[in-house]
Amino acid sequence: MAHSSAAAARRRRASGPAPSLNGPASDIHPVLRRAAAPPAALDLLAQARAGLDEATAFETPNERYATAHLAALRTAAAVLAARGRPETSPRSRAKIRSAWEVLPEIAPELTEWSALFASGARRRARAEAGIQGAASARDADDLIRDVAMFLRLVERMLTLQPILPPPRTDPEDPGGIPNAG
Repeated sequence: MAHSSAAAARRRRASGPAPSLNGPASDIHPVLRRAAAPPAALDLLAQARAGLDEATAFETPNERYATAHLAALRTAAAVLAARGRPETSPRSRAKIRSAWEVLPEIAPELTEWSALFASGARRRARAEAGIQGAASARDADDLIRDVAMFLRLVERMLTLQPILPPPRTDPEDPGGIPNAG
């Protein structure tokens, strides 16, 4: 008998969210809305997604690694396109820096990702040059997984923003303290 009541409870939970005592569930969870990311950034994200899909389809580790690393670079470029600021001094503009060097300045929250992908730049160059054994199958698989995670993170960061509903207030409380009941 206890087994059937537990199963019934699971079915009830699976059918939808539990009713809220304080109002509809929509006032609890943020609503995701599209942000105004520049078209260039969105295009770079689409290119990165396509490149990642292409990397998974290749058979040789060198091709898979190089293509996945390029997808990571396009993902970083999307962040730079969305948040970047042009260098103002002629000296700064003359200095060539990689996206992996600039990314932590523009998006400090991506510093560790930047370091990870910067460390693979030489391997990518060797893989693109066709050097036998530049990347192993494991290297390629690991990079593809890391790039997929990085791409999802940046897509969320650039295209979706949580918009929280305004707190409900008690009309009898002029202090605006959210209603607890």
